[in-house]
Amino acid sequence: MVLSSTTDAQSTRPAFSRIGWLLVVVMATALWFVDLGGRALQHPDEGRYAEIAREMLVTHDFLTPRLNGLKYFEKPPLQYWMTAGSFAVLGTTEGAARFASVLATWLAVLIIGYAGWRIASPTIGIYAALALAGSIWYFGLAHILTVDALLCACLAIALAAFLVAQTSTISRVQRRCWMLIAWIAIAGAMLTKGLVALAIPGASLVLYSLFTRDWAVWKRLELLAGVLVFAVVAGPWFLLVSQANPEFAHFFFVHEHFERFLTTEHRRIGAWWYFVPLFLVGLIPWIGIFLSGLRGAWRMPADPDTRFGWARFCLVWVAFVFLFFSASSSKLPSYILPLFPAAALVIGWRLATIERGTLFALALPLPIGVAILLALTVFSYDDAVVRIANAESPAELYFAGKPWIEAALITGFVGYSVATVASRRAGAVARGTFVALLALTTIAMCQLLLAGADVFRLTRSTADLVPRVIADPVRPYDPTAPFYQVETYDQTLPFYLGRTTTLVAYRDELSLGLDLEPEKGIDHEDDWVARWRGLPQGYALLTPQTLERLGAAGLPYREVVRDPRHVVIARN
Repeated sequence: MVLSSTTDAQSTRPAFSRIGWLLVVVMATALWFVDLGGRALQHPDEGRYAEIAREMLVTHDFLTPRLNGLKYFEKPPLQYWMTAGSFAVLGTTEGAARFASVLATWLAVLIIGYAGWRIASPTIGIYAALALAGSIWYFGLAHILTVDALLCACLAIALAAFLVAQTSTISRVQRRCWMLIAWIAIAGAMLTKGLVALAIPGASLVLYSLFTRDWAVWKRLELLAGVLVFAVVAGPWFLLVSQANPEFAHFFFVHEHFERFLTTEHRRIGAWWYFVPLFLVGLIPWIGIFLSGLRGAWRMPADPDTRFGWARFCLVWVAFVFLFFSASSSKLPSYILPLFPAAALVIGWRLATIERGTLFALALPLPIGVAILLALTVFSYDDAVVRIANAESPAELYFAGKPWIEAALITGFVGYSVATVASRRAGAVARGTFVALLALTTIAMCQLLLAGADVFRLTRSTADLVPRVIADPVRPYDPTAPFYQVETYDQTLPFYLGRTTTLVAYRDELSLGLDLEPEKGIDHEDDWVARWRGLPQGYALLTPQTLERLGAAGLPYREVVRDPRHVVIARN
C-alpha cells in the first residue's frame, strides 16, 4: 500500500478489534435490511419490475418478459428472475419485491470492502465498504426496485474481482479465478441491462491504458476463457428469446441501446450538467473527501511488479461513467449509479491517509449544512408546501412527511456532529469512529426519509386503492370481470390486483406489445365505451379529468373509490 506524505500514521492501523468491527457490520446490516416491506411499491419503476416478475411466476414463462400481459423487451431478465425467486420463497409482497436488489447491493458493499482489503490494506477495505454503504445515492437507489441497482451490484463485483486479479501477491491460478469471476459478473450485468455491461468496464480499461500507457494489463484479462464464460452465462437467453420472438433483437439492441443513447425519442432529456448535482449530492457525506483526494489518488505509484495503478483505474471508471451518460441523449438519475463503487475505493484510501486537520475541515460543513436544512424545514417548510401543493399532490401529504424529514435531519445533525468531534482526535480508534458514525448516520437518515416518502403512496401507488375496490360495500367485487385502464396506466395496479388489465387509448412503453398482440388492448375510446355499455360488470381506472369528460358524455358507471390521481368505476 502506498500512502500520501500527509498520512496520520496512526490512522492506518486497525481502528477497532475484530469484535468492534463486527458490531459495526451488524449495525450496518440491520439498518440496510430494515423495513423492506413497510413501504408501498410506487409508480413507475417499482410497480413495473415487480409486476413483470409476478407474471413470470404465475405463467411459468421465464423466457419472454411480459408487462401487463404484453411482451416487454426493454430489459433482460436477471432482475425479473431474481425477484420471481424472492416471490416464490417469501410471497408476493413489497419486501420480497425489493429483496433481491437490496441483497445484491449489500453483497457488492462487502466485495468492494474485500477488494480494498486485498489491493491496499484492511483499513482501506473497511473504509471503502462503509463509504459505499453510507453514500446517499447508492443507498437510496439500492432500496428502490430498479434494474440500475442490480446492474451496479454486478459491475461492482466485476470491478472488485478485476482489481484483485491485478495484484502481484496472488498466484497465477488465483488470478485466473478472479478474472473469471469478473467475467461472470459482467455477464450478470449483461443479463440485467444489456450492452452497457460491456461498455463501462471495456471503455474504462481502454482509456486507462491510453492515459497510463499500461498495456500489460491486457495480458492478465484471461480473454479467451473469459469470453467463453461470458458467452456461456449470458448467451443462451439472448439466443432463445430471439428464436421465440423474432422482433426482440431489433427492438432491444437498436431501439433500446443506440436510439436511446443517440436520440431524444425516449423523452428523457437533460442538460449536459444534468448529473453534476446528482453526483455531488449522491456522494454525501464523502464528497469533500473524494474531491480532495483526486490528485493524490491519480499520482499514487502503481504496483511495482504488475505496474497496474488501481486508484487510477478507479478514477477513469468514475470519469467514464459520468461523461458517458452525460453525453447520452437519454438521461435518468439512476444511470450514474455504477460509478459509486469505484469512487468508494478512492474514498477508502483517502480516509485512511488524509491528515487530521484536513479531515476536520472537510467534516465540519456536514453538521452545519444539516442544521441549516433543519432550520429551513422547521421555519419555511409549510410556506413552501402551500406554493407547490396541488390537487394531485395535496398539501396534507407533504405535511405528513414533515416529521420524518425532521427526524432524519436531527439524526444527521447529532451523528455528524459526534463524527466531526471524532475527526479532530488523533489515533486509529478516533478515525474509525468517524468513518463508522458517518456511514451509519447516513444510512439511518436515508431509512427515515424513505419511510417518510411512503406518505405519497396515496398518489404514487394503488396499494391502498385496490383493497377498497375489493371491499366494495355496494356490490361484491367480481375478480372475473374485465378491468380497464383508460387513457392512463398505473404500473402498480396489476401487481396489487394480482391480474393484468386492458389498456384503452394508451400505448407509451407498451407500444411494441400492443402492436404484436393488438387484441389485448383497445385503441379507441369510443370502442371501449361501446363495449363497456354491454358489460354486466366491469371495472376501470381513469383520471378524474377523463371521468368528468366521459360522464358528461353519458357514460354509465358507478364510482367505487377515488384518490387525488385516480378514480375506479364499476359498470354496475
